Parts: sequence; structure tokens; C-alpha cells
Amino acid sequence: MPRARALACPASLKGVLSAREAAAALAEGLRAWADADELPVADGGEGTLDALHAALGGEWRESEVDDAFGRPRRARSLALRNGIVAVESAEAIPLDPGRLDPFTASSRGLGQLIAAVGRPRELLICLGGTANVDGGAGLLEVLDGLPAPTRVACDVDVPLVDAARLFSAQKGASPEQVWELEVRLARMTTLAPYADLPGAGAAGGLGAALASLGAELVRGAALVLDLVGFDPRGYELVVTGEGTVDRTTARGKAPGEVASRCLAAGVRCAVFGGRVLEPLESIETLPLSGDPGRAREDLVELGLRLRGLGAAH
Repeated sequence: MPRARALACPASLKGVLSAREAAAALAEGLRAWADADELPVADGGEGTLDALHAALGGEWRESEVDDAFGRPRRARSLALRNGIVAVESAEAIPLDPGRLDPFTASSRGLGQLIAAVGRPRELLICLGGTANVDGGAGLLEVLDGLPAPTRVACDVDVPLVDAARLFSAQKGASPEQVWELEVRLARMTTLAPYADLPGAGAAGGLGAALASLGAELVRGAALVLDLVGFDPRGYELVVTGEGTVDRTTARGKAPGEVASRCLAAGVRCAVFGGRVLEPLESIETLPLSGDPGRAREDLVELGLRLRGLGAAH
């Protein structure tokens, strides 16, 4: 009897496992009973360059930039073979749990990284996982234009004001400061024509700032899955997931996009979460132990546990 075919395509478990490491662990367990392929995925946020490199290869480059608080930092970009150069906001101005200050965190370093890419055929800017809520003010101090036709992969589809309302607390803002940041973004008149675009609020409002320079904002997860060639057809089971599954998973995150495409193709999909706060509708959602120290072991065990359950239902 032929073995089942399975696809391990998780996103990263932030701060615990990269998407590539998570895919390898899942596939190790799945291979006890199935022929398993690995395809790490991402949504435009932290880890997107690694997912693109795992699937497409390309040449890594490094540039000296300022992080969100002006400290020197080496940030990578990825030159793909088709003439696209990809940069990631979290490479330049990442969220640093050791310093949370959304009032002084600047997006200037991303502007420096973009300025360093030269003149590619196309530029892909991946947004998410940043410390700033400055509406791209720092970036706009560095850039008055973009070096090439540009698409912006946004990890969330929210408007500008939601950069403060939904995400500034995780960047260190108190409830009172959330309101102050919301007011600050609303007063950025140069961004007003772009404030309601889906993705304008990505990465502390960088979506709106880049749109003001002529970039096209797109859903990051959908774009990344297209670029890496995700296709669930031909598999009996697709396994995806991330560190925390909650209401945002179905709103632009990579595992939600994977699950949606599997449903459309009639392929069974299982979604794991290190923590599951809100299961996905109509999709099998499986919690891990919740212990970051066990994450790799949990994923191997999950692959083993899914034995015999490969048929879609």
C-alpha cells in the first residue's frame, strides 16, 4: 500500500523555533508513516526572508543600519534570482523585549536598509515584528522615493489607526499611551489619503508611509505562499501552525491562509499552536504543550500522532 503524502508548512514560533526548524521537526514525526515535504511559510513579518530563502535560494546581503533606538545593527536583505530584492522590517527595527518604548522607537533603520539595496528590478518589503509606532516618520526622513517598483507584504490587513489601537500595547504602551499614539497617527496629514488601506497599520503604520511613496500594499501571507509555490493538491494532509493561534490567525497570518487554501482544494489541514486561544473555524486546531523548551519535541510528537489520519474529512 503506498504511503500517504504530507506537507509540513509551519510559520515560525517566534523566539522559539524558526519556520524552517519547525518544518524539520514536524516532518521528522510525519516521516514515520508518510512521505513528507517541508515548506516553511511566513506572512510578511519576522522570518519571511528565511522562508523565501528556504524555498527559492538567493544571495544574502548585509547593510549597516540603526535599530529602532539608534543603535548600530547589521540587517540582511535577500537578492532573489528573478531580480527581486526582498527586505524585512524586523531585520532592521525588530521588537526588542528588553526595550519597549513606542514613543521613541523609529522606523529610520528600515529606510536606511531600503536605501542600501541599489536599483533592483523589483523591491519586496516585508512588514511586521517591529518596535515602532511612528507611522513611518523615521523612514520618511531617509527616503523621498523608492528605488524600484515596490510591493509591500503586510502581516496584518488593518488600517493606520489600528497600528496603535491593536498592537502598541505589545510594544510597551499603557492604555493611556495607546490613545496618545492613536492621536499622533491621526494627525499625520501626509498619510491621510492612505490611512484606510488594508495593511496601512502594518509595522506601526509603515504600510501607510510606504503607500505614500507609491508602493502597493498586499496581503503578506498570500504573496509569500504564491512566491514559494504552495500547492496543497497531491497531499493527503497539510500541517501548519504558529506560536499562538488566536483571532488574528485567520486575519492575514500564514497558517490561516494555508488552511483557507486547503479547504478550497478539499485537502485536510491540521493547525497547531504552542497556545490555542481561539481555534480556527472548520479546521482541526491542535494545542502543543505550551512549554517553549519542549517545542521541537512537541512537533515531532505531533507528526507521529497524526499517523493514519491523512484522509481529508
